[in-house]
Amino acid sequence: MEPPEEIAIIGSGINSLVAAAELALAGKRVCIIERRDRLGGFIHSSERTLPGFIHDTFSSWHPLFVSGAAYKVLGQELHARGLEYCNSESAVTASVAADPGTGEHRVVIAYRDPQLTASTMKTPGDNEAYQAMLADLGRNADTVFGAFGAELRSLKDVAKIAFSALRRGKIKDNEAFLRDSVMSGRNYLRSRFRGWETDQLWSPWLLHAGLGPDQATGGVMLPVMAMSMHTFGLPVVKGGSSNIVSAFESLLKDSGVRIMLDTDVEKILVNAGRVVGLQTSQETVNAGTVLANVSPQALYGSLLDEAPPQAVAAAERYQNGRGAMQIHLALDKPVEWLDSRLNSVPLVHLSSGSDSTGVACAQAEAGLLPTDPTVVVGQQSVLDPSRAPEGKATLWLQLQEVPFSPVGDAAGLLPVEAGWSEDLKLHFMERILEKLERFAPGTRTSVLAWDILAPTDLLRENVNAVKGDPYGGSAELFQNLLWRPFPQAANHKTAIKGLWHIGASTHPGPGLSGGSGHMIAQKLI
Repeated sequence: MEPPEEIAIIGSGINSLVAAAELALAGKRVCIIERRDRLGGFIHSSERTLPGFIHDTFSSWHPLFVSGAAYKVLGQELHARGLEYCNSESAVTASVAADPGTGEHRVVIAYRDPQLTASTMKTPGDNEAYQAMLADLGRNADTVFGAFGAELRSLKDVAKIAFSALRRGKIKDNEAFLRDSVMSGRNYLRSRFRGWETDQLWSPWLLHAGLGPDQATGGVMLPVMAMSMHTFGLPVVKGGSSNIVSAFESLLKDSGVRIMLDTDVEKILVNAGRVVGLQTSQETVNAGTVLANVSPQALYGSLLDEAPPQAVAAAERYQNGRGAMQIHLALDKPVEWLDSRLNSVPLVHLSSGSDSTGVACAQAEAGLLPTDPTVVVGQQSVLDPSRAPEGKATLWLQLQEVPFSPVGDAAGLLPVEAGWSEDLKLHFMERILEKLERFAPGTRTSVLAWDILAPTDLLRENVNAVKGDPYGGSAELFQNLLWRPFPQAANHKTAIKGLWHIGASTHPGPGLSGGSGHMIAQKLI
């Protein structure tokens, strides 16, 4: 007897939504199962502070999605169902810090125009070096983005990428690019630039890829981030991120997808080495194909009774990255920066680059609250005024260098014995606002209300955020590319026939591209 044709998808994050939509549009019978009362995973927006103030609760910026293969397939369908983006055509991101020598403020801004961005770099040779960095990536773009969209343990896929690289240039040229790619961001920048601007501008962006400035592959991720924003900007969903989830939900329902909310998946059912369905808290779902958008720990530690012992052991050793934290603020007025150019920049980092970010990463890795954390200041209402009442503003502060279970405070000021208590969250927020106040005085007094999500809160909101890590596990080289999540299970097709593993903990890793969902949907189609 043939197994049922229904495809069941566990979880409803971006990769699940992409896979469900593409499969359903191709005529497949699809069921998506979500433990929460809503779809979207870490895509959500709501009035978390005061009525009229709409905050992107978790993720916010969509350059990876609009530049990805899934958007090419689904974008028209989603826009037809109400998806709209707001974007900047000028300044896109910036970084501000105090000069370690003089104390004066250093500001560097990236514009959509890469030549304009390069022209702001004053150290002799750095203007040309910036354009050369982007040109190098451009020449190798088919290799880089081909690798992000390929099964790196498929001889066919790898041979195609290698042939393209060899056809384009000499072996020595390809080797030089590969060597640069596996460098840390700090070393990559030291090898190319003499001034501080590129480091201060782009090193903090490595945090958004689950990396720090001293971890391998920064040498490719840093120019990828730069090129992505020069090309696609930093789009946000008009009216809040929940609107893209609503567009997906409409598309799924129109395509006949069965949506099960408030439903826990308890077991993946296997017979003779093949998946036959799912045992959920509501019913038994018969399915001959299952896509599991879950952590490796959940897949091999609790959902599968027949997992290979080597994979079970490897999942137990799987390493999650640093915890993250978010602070959502309702402001009585938009932020007024000392450098008024920053008033219209959608996202500003408070960081001196690899130096301050590297120190904060090291402190967080040691279990300490950083003395001088990198602060991501998201000004979504600059792009989308509908996020706040007229004359007011929202602010989205993200901290990506915090421990899940703090053992101390690097500054020696905050007691951490009670963990992420409300008291600790408030005191740490004041540290962040004090830092912001140095560059935008008056912001603290304009705060009308706040909502704080510590790493422990992120885990409560999403079980895939193990140890408060929203990036699905450390993205260091030993746990990335063809080794993600680990060598014993480093492709999306598992040892159980019909069972596929997707999501941030699988290749191509974290972010809102929907890459793994698209890749597996296309294989099944």
